[in-house]
Amino acid sequence: MAQDATVTAADIARLAGVGRAAVSNWRKRHDDFPQPVGGTAASPSFSLAEVQDWLRAQGKTDESTADEQLWHELRKIADEVELADMLAFAGAFLLYLCRDHAHWDALAERSDEGVAADLPGAVRAAVEGLPGEQVFPPVLPTRHVPVIRGLAGLAAGRGARACFEFLRERYLDLHKRRMYDTPPEVVRLVMDLAGSGHGTVLDPACGSGGLLLGAIEHDAGRLLGQDADEAVARLTAIRLALRTPDAAIRAGDPLRRDAFAGVEADLVVTTPPFNDRNWGYDELTADPRWEYGLPPRTESELAWVQHALAHCRPGAQAILLMPPAAANRRAGRRIRAQLLRRGALRAVIMLPLGAVPNMAVPLNLWVMRRPDPRERPPSQVLMVETSGDYAAQALEGWRRFAADPEADLDDPGRSRAVRIIDLLDEEVDLTPSRHLTRQAAAPAIERVAERRAETLGLLESLPALLPEVREGRGGRGGPDGPDAPLVPVSELVRMGLVSVHQASAVPPGAEEGLVPVLTAEDVVKGRWPDVTARVETGAGAVVVQPGDVVVPGIIRAPTARVVPEGGALLGRHVFLLRPDPARLDAHFLAGVLRGSLNLRHYSMVSMSYRVDVRRAEIPMPPVEEQRRYGDAYRRLDEFETKLRRASELGADLARLLGDGLVDASLCPDTANRIPDDGKPAAP
Repeated sequence: MAQDATVTAADIARLAGVGRAAVSNWRKRHDDFPQPVGGTAASPSFSLAEVQDWLRAQGKTDESTADEQLWHELRKIADEVELADMLAFAGAFLLYLCRDHAHWDALAERSDEGVAADLPGAVRAAVEGLPGEQVFPPVLPTRHVPVIRGLAGLAAGRGARACFEFLRERYLDLHKRRMYDTPPEVVRLVMDLAGSGHGTVLDPACGSGGLLLGAIEHDAGRLLGQDADEAVARLTAIRLALRTPDAAIRAGDPLRRDAFAGVEADLVVTTPPFNDRNWGYDELTADPRWEYGLPPRTESELAWVQHALAHCRPGAQAILLMPPAAANRRAGRRIRAQLLRRGALRAVIMLPLGAVPNMAVPLNLWVMRRPDPRERPPSQVLMVETSGDYAAQALEGWRRFAADPEADLDDPGRSRAVRIIDLLDEEVDLTPSRHLTRQAAAPAIERVAERRAETLGLLESLPALLPEVREGRGGRGGPDGPDAPLVPVSELVRMGLVSVHQASAVPPGAEEGLVPVLTAEDVVKGRWPDVTARVETGAGAVVVQPGDVVVPGIIRAPTARVVPEGGALLGRHVFLLRPDPARLDAHFLAGVLRGSLNLRHYSMVSMSYRVDVRRAEIPMPPVEEQRRYGDAYRRLDEFETKLRRASELGADLARLLGDGLVDASLCPDTANRIPDDGKPAAP
């Protein structure tokens, strides 16, 4: 019997293609709406079968949510195996579609019984090499074939890779703790530090494969990965196999049962498990990997450091995301000293708190290089502490250091090349902040005056940016009320009103910082790269033009902006929409895309949304009306940008004032204070 899976209000909203508020209204207005079967009062769960029956009876099913329907059909048959295994079975089938689509085309013409009989063997033959013994059920029940056909239909429309990513994201919504995802911004930083074109890249604790996916984008050759969780390893293997044939993912404990023993990679990148007391200290005491010393039982991270270096060929890099305690715990000081003396550790880069979500401490990147006997060890190591645009700061410091590791590099408050001999004391503390030169600050009163003037100037400009509004006609139809049709972006593309672009390749020179590139972070923060030189377009490169609308590929809140100046290259993970200005106003388009209405068309990824901009819906009033609304949207965007800047400046101003009063570089000026009654203070 198929299990009756449960769904949340968010699941119901996605099934019906509506917002959460609509589901809440249905529960209040319809007495026959299904009653909760579990969960809590604040977050109830409902019977999936009852919900589906109710939606069909009410005519509230939505053809555009076929993917959601399929996901829940998979969940309903997952009682026979774990949901992770069911997802792996679906992924194996999608991989088979990619590798032997002609076989499926022929098989799909047969009856459900015929498909059930022949499909398991065909899939297993096509996906041989995936981790685990059972990559696809040896016997496929006939009643499951309609779900398989639905999966093939969804893949035909969206592509096998996008289909699997959708199912994987839905799985992660239910099992957030099973697979760790290194944030995309950190992945890009790691790969930018490493550079492009590495032949073999290894992630010995690969998790969901984020770092290996980043290696693909940086033109890596062979990809190797291992994870202790067999189900996670299988899902990651499928994820990578849908992108490249040159990936091998293995299951098993990497420290105790190294699947790639003897392999020397061109690059090792990983986020190892933190604070693991059961990493194998007793079994691995005499392991030859401990070239820099036996890791103490409490220093599992230093075991991973040496495991990574052991897998590097001489001269190759290893970059690990590490907890800050690994830089200063007394138990690890001898190994840290050996890493410095031998020239293995090249840089410690402290990321700001929040760069890796759900971490209560700021993590560090350790950039290492396996010593080459033919080279002289360096005499310095780079220390970097970042904030704000941390990736740019880290890359700037690393590139300066890598160009000349013996140079006198000192950027106060940010980065410094520290002599190794100065670090070899009793502590061997590698915390970057303890070795940076303090910034020489301008007199406190000058900084306060500057921040005060800028903050007040921004606040004074805000009222003029707020558009005057009146009560509208409302409804889902948008600006012109219910009569203005909602049109998907994909249909606007077909009509020739807009074109959609993405950069399909790394822009030439972008890695070296030689050409301006518009990134997703630029779009979110409303900043635009300086264009100082003519940009050459290459294969897959897109040059941004004034009036283009840009949307990040992954968002926390709806974001879309109109490009004021052209000339930069479009970066990765950014959608560019180029409207026909005679028929579609750019500011109107950006304003609608920023609205929360379109969130229902995007897929949840942990606490963010993965954007499929072609599914977004745009109301289409006359172009004159678009321009009227577009002007309001433009002013609102400018209002939001200036308000955010004023908030940042105000917080900095408050800190400067507080610090200045504490250290007596400032004192209260009661003569110029304006009292609460508005009258000047008495001298």
